[in-house]
Amino acid sequence: MSIELRIPEVGESIREVQIGAWLHKEGDSVQADEGLVELESEKASLELPAPRAGVLTKILKQEGESVGVGEVVGYLEEGREDGDSEQGPSATEGEERDDREAAPANHETEKGEGPSAEAPAPPSKEGATAKAFATPSARRELRRHGLELEDIEASGPRIRGEDVRQWVKEHENHRPAGDDRPRNPPGPEDHRPLQQAAREELVRMSPIRRRIADRLVQAQHQAALLTTFNEIDMSAVKDLRKAHGERFQHKHGVKLGYMSFFVKALVDALKLIPELNAEIRGDEIAYRNYHHIGVAIGGEKGLVVPVIRHAERLSFAQIEHAIGDFANRANSGDLSPDELTGGTFTISNGGVYGSLLSTPIVNPPQSGVLGMHAIEDRPIARNGEVIIRPMMYVALTYDHRIVDGRESVTFLRRIKEAIEDPARMLIEV
Repeated sequence: MSIELRIPEVGESIREVQIGAWLHKEGDSVQADEGLVELESEKASLELPAPRAGVLTKILKQEGESVGVGEVVGYLEEGREDGDSEQGPSATEGEERDDREAAPANHETEKGEGPSAEAPAPPSKEGATAKAFATPSARRELRRHGLELEDIEASGPRIRGEDVRQWVKEHENHRPAGDDRPRNPPGPEDHRPLQQAAREELVRMSPIRRRIADRLVQAQHQAALLTTFNEIDMSAVKDLRKAHGERFQHKHGVKLGYMSFFVKALVDALKLIPELNAEIRGDEIAYRNYHHIGVAIGGEKGLVVPVIRHAERLSFAQIEHAIGDFANRANSGDLSPDELTGGTFTISNGGVYGSLLSTPIVNPPQSGVLGMHAIEDRPIARNGEVIIRPMMYVALTYDHRIVDGRESVTFLRRIKEAIEDPARMLIEV
């Protein structure tokens, strides 16, 4: 029986997705729930699984095409056996296949951070089935540079796009003799002369990238944005991390980072200035009595903002686990659309990239965003003396339609006081 492969509902308000790489070719046998094709929406990446075991008989939509929710992208023949079709070459066959023809060895493994307890350990680079352990962005980079997965060494459980780019950077000027594979081959739709193609490359914007662009422009046009700054002495937090970090990690299995302190301080400040946890709805202001904190993460496909829900209820360890999980899955493209919606306030840490000062943009319809920056030893005046302290600039961008200058400065001052004296958060003073 022939089964239509239709694009499922992938999230509220999402009506269109972009076809990524097909993980099988026509004629391949697949198992039930095995990933067939990568889909990219404006909020997250996901896979379309096989509804039944059978053979992929027809592919209607190719990589890069935009399709609507409910649209048919291919056909699967249920229960059909195809002796000429293989799910993937063995390590001894030496057969080369395009990344789009490589099927994940385990569907759950492809979506998680690494192999599950029941899945086999990641194969060696010599094993062709290692393709299952490459993220979608890694497969795109491999095709772009004309590389094979076996060339790349993973920096974690799976090969990421950054691993491929790093390999290219390190080997661009050290190519082995006889290696004439193109590093940037023109795509099938690229009919420009090679000389021109070498100077520029046209790449279609992904749905996520387009969504980011639309929302940033929306924020600039619809809100009255203003930014205020302060600086924070990070000595107390650094001392706490030094004194308790090792025991914290031993007990909770996660490092005690700076972000959990700032999320805690944010909740404290938002309770003091609730306007920054509110949003404008027409002629009304909606005040929220819960705190869903969005954490901006720069993934391989662009900026995503997964949401820590009810941060006011979470411990330091729970916050650190949530942030670490989001960061890992942002890089592998495994965040769900629901995890990227519903935030009431956002925090962004440009300091991890070395940023000293910036003006973050509010994520609409929220009313504020806090920007963290790099920690640097700087001379400051204390009690008539000049001393060296680890200092961080912080920036609050807010919607002036709902938040006044006094409230914004008070809010940022509250965060400064909480970070410089963390015990205040414990006794709520």
